[in-house]
Amino acid sequence: MQLSQIVINFLTTFWYFIPIALLLAVIKTPWFKGVMGEFIVNCLSKIFLNKNEYHLIKNVTLPTDDGTTQIDHIIISKYGIFVVETKNMKGWIFGQPKQKMWTQKIFKHSSKFQNPLHQNYKHAKTIETLLGLDPKQLHSLIVFVGDSTFKTKMPDNVTHAIGYIKFIKSKKETVFTEDELKAVITAIQQGRLSRSLKTHRDHVKHVKNIVAEKQNNKTPICPKCGSSMILREAKKGQNAGTKFWGCSNFPKCKGIVKFT
Repeated sequence: MQLSQIVINFLTTFWYFIPIALLLAVIKTPWFKGVMGEFIVNCLSKIFLNKNEYHLIKNVTLPTDDGTTQIDHIIISKYGIFVVETKNMKGWIFGQPKQKMWTQKIFKHSSKFQNPLHQNYKHAKTIETLLGLDPKQLHSLIVFVGDSTFKTKMPDNVTHAIGYIKFIKSKKETVFTEDELKAVITAIQQGRLSRSLKTHRDHVKHVKNIVAEKQNNKTPICPKCGSSMILREAKKGQNAGTKFWGCSNFPKCKGIVKFT
């Protein structure tokens, strides 16, 4: 039997494995994880937040001086604007508010990712500038979904799934009048870029350029805590005069990387 006939017979008999395999491949992609994370946050918002008090705007792309910034969710209420960044991750999560990089650990494998608080800071500042708001009128909120566990103490605005509803409802001080609230919603809707494939592609290209610039940066990241490092010089001992990279969090962190 020819090879082509064998392939045809196999596909005819086991055709149903093909869509299953494709589905499994899609489920494992970062894109799908991001979509699912946003979907979970959307559902929780619709179920637990009164739509007469809280207005949800999803997937907002806003122009910035150096390109664009993309925000997962903006929840607007008289108690302020909640700028929400979603992370669909599993494993142990280590991080401090001032660290540039946080750590995800799954069994023996560790990987670094950008501090989401820093990432969301730009989002909040963009909205603040666009609307001419007081920083006190905005709340940055990070929501982790998926099977992850915080292994370091996190601030109140870094939560797991349903925890973000609790954070939002904890804000009771009115910072917008009804007229101001309507003006804020209108300004964001009018200021956002159109939800199109081109907008998404342009933003992805912008993000890739930023990543490439960071990769070209010679300054390393501390292997112990994920903070940026500073070029130092040993002052005494047998290595006096030798340059090395020392953690910017010294003396709290004594991470060192050899200078080459």
